[in-house]
Amino acid sequence: MDFLAVFVTAAVGFGIGALWYGVFSRPWVAASGVPTDEKGAPRDGGNPVTYALAYLCILLVAGMMRHVFAMSAIATVNMGVMGGLGIGLFLIAPWIALNILFSQRPKVLILIDGGYAAIACAIMGGVLMLF
Repeated sequence: MDFLAVFVTAAVGFGIGALWYGVFSRPWVAASGVPTDEKGAPRDGGNPVTYALAYLCILLVAGMMRHVFAMSAIATVNMGVMGGLGIGLFLIAPWIALNILFSQRPKVLILIDGGYAAIACAIMGGVLMLF
């Protein structure tokens, strides 16, 4: 396995998350119910452990995506984008939806969190195939 490709792809996925949740931060905070500070930001949002664990989670997704692509003979950037979109849209996003539905949280979280999974995985699939 090309470890550099997996680490770079995870970094790209992490960066997409920073952009995504930067754009959707207000509706996400309002819908998620996380405790906020006086400025309306998540109270423990700057905790480096949270960011390290988030990167680790994305790294696991990138590594498994690389493995699935190799086993499936996905070999072009377009195939990587489509494979990644399929993983994000049809595997990760539905699982996120289940968690949100059964925890009775606002349905807009499905769009925000599931949308991130779908878009980030699509881009990550393309990045993997650039290597």
